[in-house]
Amino acid sequence: MVFSLKVIAVILLLTLGSVIAGLPPIIAAPSADQPRDIIRNRFEASGTPEKVVCWGELICESEVLPRFYENRLFWPAWSDSSEPLTIVDVFVHALEDAHHEGLRGADYHLNSIKSLLGELRMPQAGEKRPGPAILADLDLLLTDAFLIYTSHLLNGRVDPVTIRAEWYVKSQKADLVALLKTALDSNDVRKALENATSDHEGYARLRRVLQYYRGIAEKGGWGKLAGKQKMAKRDSGERILALRNRLIHSSDFGSKESPEGDLFDDELENAVRRFQGRHGLAQDGVVGPATLEALNVPVEERIRQIEVNMERWRWLPQTLGTRYLLVNIANFELGVMEDSRRVMSLRAIVGKPYQRTPAFNAEMTYLVLNPYWNVPSDIARKEMVPLIKKDLEYLRKNSIRVFSGRNSARKEVDPADLDWSSFTSGYFPYFLRQDAGSKNALGSMKFMFPNRFNVYLHDTPDKGLFNRTVRQFSHGCIRIEKALELAEYLLAKDSRWTRETLLESLNVSVDRAIRIPDPIEVYILYWTAWVDEDGTVQFRNDIYGRDKPLAEALEEKPPSP
Repeated sequence: MVFSLKVIAVILLLTLGSVIAGLPPIIAAPSADQPRDIIRNRFEASGTPEKVVCWGELICESEVLPRFYENRLFWPAWSDSSEPLTIVDVFVHALEDAHHEGLRGADYHLNSIKSLLGELRMPQAGEKRPGPAILADLDLLLTDAFLIYTSHLLNGRVDPVTIRAEWYVKSQKADLVALLKTALDSNDVRKALENATSDHEGYARLRRVLQYYRGIAEKGGWGKLAGKQKMAKRDSGERILALRNRLIHSSDFGSKESPEGDLFDDELENAVRRFQGRHGLAQDGVVGPATLEALNVPVEERIRQIEVNMERWRWLPQTLGTRYLLVNIANFELGVMEDSRRVMSLRAIVGKPYQRTPAFNAEMTYLVLNPYWNVPSDIARKEMVPLIKKDLEYLRKNSIRVFSGRNSARKEVDPADLDWSSFTSGYFPYFLRQDAGSKNALGSMKFMFPNRFNVYLHDTPDKGLFNRTVRQFSHGCIRIEKALELAEYLLAKDSRWTRETLLESLNVSVDRAIRIPDPIEVYILYWTAWVDEDGTVQFRNDIYGRDKPLAEALEEKPPSP
């Protein structure tokens, strides 16, 4: 057979490209029935936008797959010329274990992949061995499954923007094609998936406890406590026995082994307190309405809560840093973290249900002593103007002054000269500023980490609010107790600022900005389930209603062709 120079040149070019790409050299023109050509033809026929269907399933990463296969000249990645590689079985087992991550293997073509493997390895009696089209379908599904699964492990199955999760934490980026190439070149899919899985200890703890709660569900869960009457120490009867059994199921008796009896004794009271503590309830040892409601939450709902919060961990970057501040909105708490250990905890007050605190991160760079409060315009219009209309003395009593103009043109105005009856909740062309002092809404200091939400941490004159179990009273910013202690921690590397010098400056009542010598990242997050360092499982109420839409999104099935 005589080849033209053009054909020979093409063959040499393809052979050289294969060698460079680390693929089998091409020693002859490919035949139309090779898996390689079937894969290439699938992409060429996919249309715009690309839509590739394999074995009745839609390829989801149809924008990424062509790049992966073009780089390898469309050679199959998961098989040789006639059968799947052993790495396929490793990956299939990993997909079967996806439920350990709170995910579903079926979302990653698992059933179709296993069906295709069955066709290849165990053809029906009298049937010839399946052709290259089966290998091509299997290869595309495996590649798509890997890209989607690693994407979900790295960044979450759900995009928080699509469900309006009010989550704006910067996520991590990764080259999924490079990750797949590394897995194939090293013949180690497990390692690649482990590298993609969240490395946070908080995620690992939730993963472990997820299996525990699923075990409870498999055994029938825990029963619902009948009646609405409260239960307290020295009560007895069937309801007390049922309460005891319920708390045994959730391991709230600590190290006690199989306590018995229908009397509400000291052991049972301690178990109730433990349950209340890890559900964010007042620890009075009495089963009132709030405690009874928490006890009657089905184990299946707790499982969903765990899965939802595992997803939120996947929305985070792989590392939060060695030192940072962590605010858990749902737990009304700020933690100072060093090397994943909590070195300080402060109670916090977060936004009201209709003025919700968003989840985001930013760098704290300075704090302000004796701050003014420039009242946000919506608060001035909707909340303060009606009070001023009733009593003009409201301004003086609360050390609030009125200004016109902006920035350098701002000028103080005598409130007595204004026609307050003309102002409404939608119209107030002035600015209100509260002076520093004991009545200032920001308290003695504020901690600044510039962000687009204009949210910051600050002190408060209403210290009694920290004694409440549920603390949703702010307009979106975060009030903290023990602001002085936090300032001491942040300024520890600046010898000019000790507790004594801070107190001296606070007594002067003049606002003063202080640069933090070692700026610190602030993460404002939303956890309704987590596990403490000692293994205690914590649950909190979904105060902003963010769990339900996320749980529903996690339940959605992949798109069909």
